[in-house]
Amino acid sequence: MLYFDTSYLVRLYTKDPGWEIVRELAKTQSLVCCIHGKAEVVAAFHRKMREGALKAKELRTLVTEFEVDSDNGACRWLPLTSAAVTRLTAVYAGLPSNIAFRSADAIHLACAAEGGFAKIYSNDTRLLIAAPHFGLKGENVI
Repeated sequence: MLYFDTSYLVRLYTKDPGWEIVRELAKTQSLVCCIHGKAEVVAAFHRKMREGALKAKELRTLVTEFEVDSDNGACRWLPLTSAAVTRLTAVYAGLPSNIAFRSADAIHLACAAEGGFAKIYSNDTRLLIAAPHFGLKGENVI
């Protein structure tokens, strides 16, 4: 199983830079993401509409396709557990001041670590830099 963060999941539906490589990687194993990633994907689709890259009808089509794929098991959604929140709290408490990343990224990292993953796939530089603090290897194949 491969843990994809939102930046990679979005590339399964859009032609953001690197989409071809991400789609090829996705064919190799089943996909996993924390449940909050599901909301982030839909928000990313909406942002594309807001920025003019999608029309409203295209947004609805993308969201429907994503929901159908999700319902059919295209991605296994990990719950956000109290253990994951405890882990991210402990990591933030011990981070050096030069490490900066969003709480949503910390949720991905903590869920991946709590789920027993050794690696997380992302195009998010800050997430990739923070990954070792969660005992994870961050990888970007793009």
